[in-house]
Amino acid sequence: MKSADLAVLGCEQLVTCGGQIPKRKGSLQDLGVIENGCIASHQGKIVFIGDEKKFNDEVRLEKSGIRVDGKGLVGLPGFVDSHTHLPFAGTREQEFVLRLKGYTYLQLAEKGLGIQTTVNATRQASKEELVSLCLSRLDRMLIHGTTTVEGKSGYGLNLKDEIKQLEALQEADSLHPIDIVSTFMGAHEVPQEFKSKKSDYIDLLTDQILPKVREKNLAEFFDVFCEEGVYSIEETRKMVRAAKEAGLKVKIHADEFSPLGGAQLAAEEGAGSADHLINITDEGIQKLAKSHTVATLLPSVSFFLMLEKKAPVRKLIEGGAIVALATDFNPGSSMTESMLFVLQLAVFTMKMSIEEAIHAATINAAYSLSRHEDVGSLEVNKKMDLVLYEAPNYPSIVYHLGINPIKHVIKNGKLAVKNGQIQKRS
Repeated sequence: MKSADLAVLGCEQLVTCGGQIPKRKGSLQDLGVIENGCIASHQGKIVFIGDEKKFNDEVRLEKSGIRVDGKGLVGLPGFVDSHTHLPFAGTREQEFVLRLKGYTYLQLAEKGLGIQTTVNATRQASKEELVSLCLSRLDRMLIHGTTTVEGKSGYGLNLKDEIKQLEALQEADSLHPIDIVSTFMGAHEVPQEFKSKKSDYIDLLTDQILPKVREKNLAEFFDVFCEEGVYSIEETRKMVRAAKEAGLKVKIHADEFSPLGGAQLAAEEGAGSADHLINITDEGIQKLAKSHTVATLLPSVSFFLMLEKKAPVRKLIEGGAIVALATDFNPGSSMTESMLFVLQLAVFTMKMSIEEAIHAATINAAYSLSRHEDVGSLEVNKKMDLVLYEAPNYPSIVYHLGINPIKHVIKNGKLAVKNGQIQKRS
């Protein structure tokens, strides 16, 4: 008999997302659903998943173990939000109002708004203030089903404040149930003080800030905004190679506003992901399809910026690319912490199937962060990261809009959200 300290019994459905990793093409359609499913864990790891009869035959719940009634509930793996700008200060409602009047993202940047506004606010904030902001945002993410999140720096754009952002992420990770994967993104923009001497800033990034990030072990990934008016292909390549030599994995903001070729570069350099891809070319799609680089799509950006154009998800999936979904949580182009909302947008605005979207928000997103052996699917020996929805079946979480149907969130085998309420952190 297997011993368990937590068991969820009699779920209407358990959506496992198990099997092949990563999911491409046809494998995106099979969610591995178990009807009347049971799942159990011991010390944070899944020890059993199957039907109730098999559970009774194989599992013994410890006397002090927690039993959760799954009746009327559907269980899914916790969302993996693989692209966020979590540790920032300030908001940009003024910019949002101007956008409603017709200003574009790039026009706002030319007026000195955009990323620079958040840079100024983040530089003025203390590390303690950033930690507090992160914890509040992580709570909202958790309530909406996210159990693993990537967080980027990139609103410091100097040594002191990039380090401050990354240290805030590290501290928040130690204080909150959600697991944080940290990314150094000093190449998010060219700071105002270096606008006429960009090469000097690139040298600062590669020769001073990057070594300090590694010395302090503050980041696992490096990211860069490869875009017209920000960093060119060659500038991106130089920084990416410096990051890889320093031992960091790579992500690239690619082909968001212009078809610069960032997706091809990401595939060539073996990046974990190429993100955005609203203006990806057919060549970029082909390169990603032949690679292990994940195409991370951010449907809330097109929605928030009110863009008619969306990333060509059907071409990417049918071409064989690995597709993931993420919020891109940030104050300028995607002010949402909800992966549930992103899942719904992917179906309604990008024409993904519900099955494709669920896989993209769980196991494929985990793969993009090199976390697929631990999270992203409900399988024995993986972390017990389980979200329980009040729903008759899994399509309902997309079908029923404007509510949060999440009742419980189990993170690392512990009830982190119970009856919709965050549980006190020990």
